[in-house]
Amino acid sequence: MKLLLTGCNGQLGFELQRSLAPLAEVIATDSASCDFSNASELRSFIQKIKPDGIINPAAYTAVDKAEAELDLARKINADAPRIIGEEAAKLGAFVFHYSTDYVFEGVGEAFYNESDATNPQNAYGLTKRDGELALMHACAQSLVMRTSWVVGAHGGNFAKTMLRLAAERDSLSVVADQYGAPTAAALLADVTAQLVGRIKQHGCAEFPFGLYHVTASGITNWYEYAQFVISEAIKTGKLIKVKPEMIKPIATSDYPVPAKRPLNSRLNTQHFQSTFNLVLPHWQQGVRHVLQQIL
Repeated sequence: MKLLLTGCNGQLGFELQRSLAPLAEVIATDSASCDFSNASELRSFIQKIKPDGIINPAAYTAVDKAEAELDLARKINADAPRIIGEEAAKLGAFVFHYSTDYVFEGVGEAFYNESDATNPQNAYGLTKRDGELALMHACAQSLVMRTSWVVGAHGGNFAKTMLRLAAERDSLSVVADQYGAPTAAALLADVTAQLVGRIKQHGCAEFPFGLYHVTASGITNWYEYAQFVISEAIKTGKLIKVKPEMIKPIATSDYPVPAKRPLNSRLNTQHFQSTFNLVLPHWQQGVRHVLQQIL
């Protein structure tokens, strides 16, 4: 089996290189070797490699910048998945793609199901939603995993930012009214490898492609998440100026940013867990493992 892995230098792409290596020949690419905003270059790249499967974590993820760079975000988040789907369909290949909680309006307290109506509130969410639809329309053998609050040992993320700020500053304020599940990149990578393994063993004919929510279990907010990260760091002896009890909870309205954030990022993962008979562990387990790697 030959797999094309995009975005190999991102948080998820880095972990996918590890998890997929025992299963297949992995052709890992990044923006330097293939410009995903260039449609003809992307098509030619796929046609040259002729993979059996395409694993696509590549995305434009600068949420605030996307408000001013909608055209670029659309090319990478919406047009590229469509092109990948079209080329995969020609080859008879399968596609795994990763999306986001930002496709929803993000209101209330109920967990979002895969069948719930999307209503993205910012440019990033809009382009990611359009990418989902375009891919699934272009390629029947596609699986889309919506996830949330990805954290990994490689690349930038909220946990690393909190560690840096808590070591530098005398005070720290963190939003406390946005709820979701921090999801380790390693968990998503390991889940992906499990599913690729099933296709390798049984083929695509009976594989349940489609749309799934895949996050760690449990729910928290950014404020409580920050407290957990700092508490774990202190246990290791890291010098921290702002202790967990010193962090100030604030409202989203107190921290204005260009792109509107969802207050509710709760995703119901029961469909995924029951379909594939896989267990998604608590978010603290994944975050703790990441912290053990970076502290």
